Amino acid sequence: MGASHRCRSSIKPDSCSSRSFVGTLWLLSGIMTAYACPKICHCTDRNGVVVQCTSQNLENIPLNLPKDTVVLLLSSNRIRHIPKETFTELHRLRELDLSHNAIESVEVGAFQGISDSLRTLDLSNNHLSSLPKDTFAKLHARVRLSHNPWHCECSLQEVLRELRLDPETVNEVSCSTSVQEEYVGRPVIQVLDSGINFCNFHHKTTDVAMFVAMFCWFSMVTAYIVYYIKHNQEDARRHMEYLKSLPSTSHVSKDYDTASSMF
Repeated sequence: MGASHRCRSSIKPDSCSSRSFVGTLWLLSGIMTAYACPKICHCTDRNGVVVQCTSQNLENIPLNLPKDTVVLLLSSNRIRHIPKETFTELHRLRELDLSHNAIESVEVGAFQGISDSLRTLDLSNNHLSSLPKDTFAKLHARVRLSHNPWHCECSLQEVLRELRLDPETVNEVSCSTSVQEEYVGRPVIQVLDSGINFCNFHHKTTDVAMFVAMFCWFSMVTAYIVYYIKHNQEDARRHMEYLKSLPSTSHVSKDYDTASSMF
């Protein structure tokens, strides 16, 4: 009302309309920035923005996604890596679908900024074999990890310990390889529920490796000492033989006396 009153009472109406026009442009610019949709994607507004980028041959996650994104669908692309802080501006994101890509690695901090809001995360049907321990730190979402070539060992066990796996696909998270061959092909959760602790295998392997290294070091030191002693003994033997080969003192003295009497 105050701005309208000032415009009506203004002596220069053109100046007032110009200010109003600039204000409108500023407001529209802010809205467009908040809701800008990547050209390769399709966006719809459903109490927040749903961004659909499925099957677009994307190799990277699009930049400058709408800040009000609540659903982000990136399945069936060619994404291979998820860098840290990728989604840090999407504070309202509830659902993230990264299934059927070629993801091989996820950096610690990749889901920073959405750990509280995210409810569903789909990483199924990718190329993941391992993940850093703190990949899903503080994440409350239900996560799908099925149909990945997982290597069952200590770090995977530690990741799963802090995770809420989707119950519908939990038995599809299987060991493609393992520190123990007998677990290959078996669901990871079933193996862990049976009482197996992959971290124990890790510690045992480390202990054995340290023992072997110490044994090799001790063997090398022992071999050097034996060689050193034998080498010194050989030198001492040669020195004794050399001394024995020298003329005795009495013989040398007798020869000296004989030579003296001749002169």
